[in-house]
Order: sequence, then structure tokens, then C-alpha cells
Amino acid sequence: MSLFYIPRKAPAETFPPLLHHSSNDVVAIGGDLSTNRLLAAYRRGIFPWDSFNGEILWWSPDPRLVLFPDQIRITRSLRKRINNVGFSVTLDQAFEQVISQCAVTREETWLNLEMQKAYIRLHNKGFAHSVETWFEGSLVGGFYGVALGRIFFGESMFSLMNDASKVALVHFCEQLQRWRFPLIDCQVHSSHLESLGAVEISRQAFLGELINCNAPSPNWSMGFSNVL
Repeated sequence: MSLFYIPRKAPAETFPPLLHHSSNDVVAIGGDLSTNRLLAAYRRGIFPWDSFNGEILWWSPDPRLVLFPDQIRITRSLRKRINNVGFSVTLDQAFEQVISQCAVTREETWLNLEMQKAYIRLHNKGFAHSVETWFEGSLVGGFYGVALGRIFFGESMFSLMNDASKVALVHFCEQLQRWRFPLIDCQVHSSHLESLGAVEISRQAFLGELINCNAPSPNWSMGFSNVL
């Protein structure tokens, strides 16, 4: 089956309609990683992931893995580590370090320098955010993603200590509940995220949630509303 092709100089909004699209997870190929194109993609439930013959592949999985912030699963052992180990969690304090660690630690071959620079540009524009876990002054875990309105599109996470990224996610979900975010987009199935309460929903159901991309955005510069 041929893929919808996006010429590099095509308008940023050049993506195929998805409501009646086939169940193929890859929905388009081509284009670029400009800020405007990335934002247009996310607003349509599409994200870049990997490439083929030098062309970007654009994905919209069906089903879609999501995590409802109020349904995150916290085991007794994880709660004990949150309370006793001495982790601290911050927001947007080390975005470039987090994305670099995600690329190295998880061996994410799709997260090349071009992709990293694209998300750093999004961060500098206020659309991409990181959550960091620290231990004794060192960055030991975290994740990053894109926020539009009241939807957070998670991208990648890493841990250098047991449960470090889980600790970041637990605190983040608590904050998203305060901000009334309905869900976190986790993209594709992951047993790690499923163990934390993530579930699969249909693409059509996920696209219905994207109306929250147009909701008023919280003030991310305020960081977490509680002391972590």
C-alpha cells in the first residue's frame, strides 16, 4: 500500500485525514521537522517516528496507548521509594539533558540529532517540556513530550536508577490532575507503561480527545504546584 507523501516544501498542515484512514499505523512519509509541521501533526494525532530512505515516517497508531492521570497505578514498593529514597522532581529544568539521555540510555535510534534539535526548538517555543528526577544533585531519570492545550504527548523516558522515571511520572500525573489534563498520550503499547496503568483506546476515541488541544494552557513556567 502506498503512503501519503508530504513534499518537503508542502504547507505545514499537509497531512491525510485520519477518521476514515486505514488501520495502518504509519499514515504518511516525507515532509520535515519544522516547528509548524510538528505542531500541525500533533494537533491531528500524528507524530514522527523513525525514517525510511531518509524520509520521515509519520505515525498514528490504532489502537493508541494512553494514561489517564487519575488512574496511574502506584505499587506499595514504588510509593515507598518515592517517600524514602530522597528523589526530587522538577519541571523544565534540564530539557536538553533529558532528551540527550533518552537518546543514549534507551538507544533510541530514531532520536537522532536532527530530531533532538527539532524538539529543543519546540521547548524553546514553550511547547515541549521535560520532567526530571534528581538524586543527590545528579539527574537520574525523567521524560519529555509535547503539550498542546491540555493534552500531553509523551515521547521518551530514561532511568539511571531503579524507578527514577516512574517517580517523575507519578509526580507529573498528580500535577496534571490539578491542571485537569484528561490523558497522557503514550503512543504505542509498552509493558512498562501498561504496568503503571496505561490502556489502549481506539484511534477514533483518541482523535476525539484532541479537542482538549484547544483548551486554555496552564502556566508551565510555574513548575509544580507542590514542593517535591
